[in-house]
Amino acid sequence: MNGDGGAPHGSLRVGLIGYGLAGSVFHAPLIAATDGLVLDTVVTGNPDRQRQAAAEHPGVRTVAGGEAFFERAGELDLVVIASPNRTHVPLARTALEAGLPVVVDKPLAATAAEAEALAELAEERGLLLSAFQNRRWDNDFRTVQRLLADGALGGVLRFESRFERWRPQPKGGWRESGDPAEIGGLLYDLGSHVVDQALTLFGPAASVYAEADVRRPGAEADDDTFIAVTHTSGVRSHLWVSATTAQLGPRFRVLGSAAGYVKYGLDPQEAALREGLRPGSGPAGWGVEPECLWGRLGAGESPQTGGGDPVPTLPGDYPAYYAAIETALRTGGEPPVTAREAAATLRVLEAARVSADEGRTVRIEAE
Repeated sequence: MNGDGGAPHGSLRVGLIGYGLAGSVFHAPLIAATDGLVLDTVVTGNPDRQRQAAAEHPGVRTVAGGEAFFERAGELDLVVIASPNRTHVPLARTALEAGLPVVVDKPLAATAAEAEALAELAEERGLLLSAFQNRRWDNDFRTVQRLLADGALGGVLRFESRFERWRPQPKGGWRESGDPAEIGGLLYDLGSHVVDQALTLFGPAASVYAEADVRRPGAEADDDTFIAVTHTSGVRSHLWVSATTAQLGPRFRVLGSAAGYVKYGLDPQEAALREGLRPGSGPAGWGVEPECLWGRLGAGESPQTGGGDPVPTLPGDYPAYYAAIETALRTGGEPPVTAREAAATLRVLEAARVSADEGRTVRIEAE
């Protein structure tokens, strides 16, 4: 164990398990930027990542394995699990049984049943359990929420959401593994985001149809997937996640009875975090995008030919997630994303897998 783990008086001490992409780019910087939280310990067996964590977060402890980490459970106030997907459930269970509140990077589990079991354990112990669905705080998603709240679209008929990339060569690693135990592929990766967003906006799913393909030579897991969700509210969500899209479509197209909203481009926060920027830094303000990327609202004409009016995009706000976690820990309130909500998303993802495998629409029973 290295480092002294010094923390400001009164701050809640956070232990972070995993310092790969999720841990180093998303969780650690956002935890460090949150008033009332301090990154106390990072668990990684990789010496290079240990040095990286120590350099990026001076004073942080680094631990090579979970056994030494959980021996210090009584010194921590929160565990964040950002390790490979296959480890999420066992690590979350161990943390809860040690009496620690837990945040788990998405997906919370491989199945809704596993997520529900973790939720029950957390409730029995009176502990916080939350899934990190950070894209509820994307700039474009926040803007869609505001348009719906304002009634600007009328009644929504169809919601289209695309998270598309052009990556013709697989990178390898567990995220692209075909081993079911790894819980890899885009359905459970980006699919977790687009399904969570759709359920947050339009409520529970009644049925699911999906197509999941492995397109790239050498790829093992789905890399080009479509999910159609019919919500109990009557709204239909059409969701695409792909690594094989040579021409990217709009991030959102929301069609209502009065108007439609079309938005291209991705929220800027991930790119900023990857570049080493942190909330509160940068001349433009955190999560702010240029006017040329604003979506358009209108009816009867394509935004590509000047139709509709530009809609200022609300700033993205990933820091709001951990600020809400800090508040929930101190007040005993609900976390910003609950384990039951994560289970609902997994129920849709499981149905999508069955649909794609069997070529049929899958009904989802009301909870």
